[in-house]
Order: sequence, then C-alpha cells, then structure tokens
Amino acid sequence: VQLQAFGGGLVQAGGSLRLPCAASGRTLRSYRMGWFRQAPGEEREFVAAISRSAVTTYYADSVKGRFTISRDNAENTVYLQMNSLKPEDTAVYYCAADPSLEYSNNYHAYDYWGRGTLVTVSS
Repeated sequence: VQLQAFGGGLVQAGGSLRLPCAASGRTLRSYRMGWFRQAPGEEREFVAAISRSAVTTYYADSVKGRFTISRDNAENTVYLQMNSLKPEDTAVYYCAADPSLEYSNNYHAYDYWGRGTLVTVSS
C-alpha cells in the first residue's frame, strides 16, 4: 500500500489543521493506521492510532482532547484533525499502516509509511 499525507502548513497557535492521508494500491480496511510526528532533532513519536474498523482509537497524552483520528475506508483515507494547536506541535507528520490486529504506538511496528507533511505552529 502506498500512502501520502498532505494538508500541512503554517498556522497560528490555537488554530486548526486537518491532515488527510490517502492510500493507493490496497484497500485501507485491511490495515490499522497510525499518525506519527518528528520534530527537528527529535525522535519520531506516536500521535494517534485507529483500528481497522475505526471502533478503537488511541492518542498520545500530549494530544489527547485536541487531536482526532478518523478513517473513511470507502474513500481509502485516514484523517488527523488537529485543534488548539501549540508551537510544540510543530513537526513533520507521517501516516503509517500495518496489517497487524494488535494496537501499537511503536513506529517500528508499522510496515508502510507515507511521505510526511510539515506542520508549523507559530506563537
């Protein structure tokens, strides 16, 4: 499966962005999906994940209550809605897919990655 995240940009603190991740090659309904981010000089960190059926979602503590992950299997797209953005949310955001059933917040547990999209939050 090929993934492409887009929708990044420059936003002021307190603002919102919605990042779509479009898939091609295989149907996304066969994959659990995750969003990760990487700030300059930092390791890649988990942001959010969603099960194949979208019944279960998981969030990093740093984004809980502000970010929402969702998926539209018919459209083969996963979304990350980001509200109340903070300067510390500035990073390149990546979507990832894996056929495993079990949840994971470890980026090593995801086999497929899209090219990231840069989100910059100004103070």
